[in-house]
Amino acid sequence: MKQHVVLVGLPGSGKTTVGRLVADQLHAGFVDVDAILVRREGRPIDMIFAERGEGAFREMEQRETEAALANDPAVIAPGGGWAAQPGVLAAAKLRAFVIYLCSRPDTAAQRAVPEGTRPLLIGEDPVARMRRLFQEREPFYRDAHAHVVTDGKAPEQVASEVARLAQTKGGW
Repeated sequence: MKQHVVLVGLPGSGKTTVGRLVADQLHAGFVDVDAILVRREGRPIDMIFAERGEGAFREMEQRETEAALANDPAVIAPGGGWAAQPGVLAAAKLRAFVIYLCSRPDTAAQRAVPEGTRPLLIGEDPVARMRRLFQEREPFYRDAHAHVVTDGKAPEQVASEVARLAQTKGGW
């Protein structure tokens, strides 16, 4: 039986880029939780953080991810901090095949910074901040069903690895 594929990892690890490619390969839907929240709120993530706070954002993110998990199997990309919220990863693992897109903090920061909309990377040295995020979140990410290293690989290569894992271990 098919189950969802949930991608977790640091901001800039490739969840959205790889997620779209994997969804195409699996002929599945793709759910970008951040994009849904931006559309629903009518403003970028950094503005939602500034106006409502991280706690409110995490609650909205959790509701959207839960809604996606309640629908037909799809590839789901929540924000980088979603998996570090208490209990969410364990609950998701009951209904989804969770894959950690592993990237070094400096690589993730380099990929994430050009967008300029990552609220937890704005206003200070993004590499230093990414290293702190990595230290805080990596123990949660490691609890995923599988891990795929993204450093030094093209998104298409990472997507092929993720799709292969989904097909062999995730029921696709």
